[in-house]
Amino acid sequence: MKRRKRDIHLHVMVTQEELDAIRERMAEAGVTNAGAYLRKMALNGYVLHVDLAPVRELVSLQRRCANNLNQVAIHANTVGVYPEEIAGLQRDYTELWGKVSAVLEQLAEVVKM
Repeated sequence: MKRRKRDIHLHVMVTQEELDAIRERMAEAGVTNAGAYLRKMALNGYVLHVDLAPVRELVSLQRRCANNLNQVAIHANTVGVYPEEIAGLQRDYTELWGKVSAVLEQLAEVVKM
């Protein structure tokens, strides 16, 4: 069996009220592993829980927009309808996606802390 990365046992005594408070804070942070929670709190002083559901929805909407835009571009290239406007939409979308990507990278950095 491989040797554990964390091979030192740390034992902490708490009252029932303290344990209840710890469990409540763990639930608020969305953490279920007490060891991970206590280690994070001891080393960094805080646990940051970020709800990324709205960001996931934004990414989903962006993907749908990209799909729609590609369908319009294919139609425009096939039929010859307003290719300049389609090119402008593609540029705008590319710029928008770049900004969304930057926000996602920043959020990922915050979550890693």
